[in-house]
Amino acid sequence: MHHPLSITLFSEGKLKEHVANIRKIHHPPSVCLFTSPGGRLLKPDNCLHNPKTRPTMEEESVTEHRNGKEESVDGEESMNEDESQLVNVDEVQKDPAFYSDAAAYWDTIPATVNGMLGGLGHISTSDISGSDAYLKSIFKMKNPPGHGRAVDCGAGIGRITKHLLQKHFGKVDLVEQCQNFIDKAKDNFKGSKKVTEFYCVGLQNFNPEPNTYDVIWCQWVLGHLTDADLEDFFRRMAQGLKPNGVIVVKENVSSSGEVEFDRLDSSVTRPESEILDIVERAELKVLKNMKQPNFPKGLYEVKMFCLKPKHTHT
Repeated sequence: MHHPLSITLFSEGKLKEHVANIRKIHHPPSVCLFTSPGGRLLKPDNCLHNPKTRPTMEEESVTEHRNGKEESVDGEESMNEDESQLVNVDEVQKDPAFYSDAAAYWDTIPATVNGMLGGLGHISTSDISGSDAYLKSIFKMKNPPGHGRAVDCGAGIGRITKHLLQKHFGKVDLVEQCQNFIDKAKDNFKGSKKVTEFYCVGLQNFNPEPNTYDVIWCQWVLGHLTDADLEDFFRRMAQGLKPNGVIVVKENVSSSGEVEFDRLDSSVTRPESEILDIVERAELKVLKNMKQPNFPKGLYEVKMFCLKPKHTHT
């Protein structure tokens, strides 16, 4: 019998047991719900079964409050009864609140680099350095993209455009749904001859003109799109590429093998396999797949994907 795809909210102490169980028996795909600091999707990895990114249960030896929940000395959390509910993933992704809750969250975040990175502004230098090396490697490929025009999707206040994209492209457009961030970006690039176009729109509604961009840069934002909207987004972006143009995706990947829903900012973190499945459905191919280096332990692993349409569009 077909089982519905579902989302389950687990305490951290119960997550290990759940992961072990689903390896033993057939189980419908599920999504673990967590609450964690947001910040343009730069987040800690909440999967305790991954010793590379989280402290052991023994190391969590003091009682602390984390996101409004009290954690005991053995790492178990006391959670409210309404937090242990089972939610159908189709309902979550079809619910308009998936988008409206995210918009409401970002409206409360200060228009600063620290705000964009969830209080981890010091990560910005390493992030830009990794992206710069990756972008330079793309330009060295056979039939590389040009340096004419790029678009920064989910641009926030323009951090990536300022420190990376405007150094490599003659023109850079910004797409950001939060009006406060767009206003700050306009101030940041006042007088710039390279950065002149600002689109205040969610990526689910962004539709570039065909044959416009050499590089479409998407970083720490695609977790705010449903699976269906992400596939559609990729298809529209493919149409917006110039010949030899590419889509660059830089996103967190979950180490649990499951999609993880963060209800604080209403976003999902997908495992790499899920991202690649959506890429495949959108008829894109991966030209380069690289891990972001030199990030602190405890954060999600960040992967960079260089994508190109499988078929030349007309």
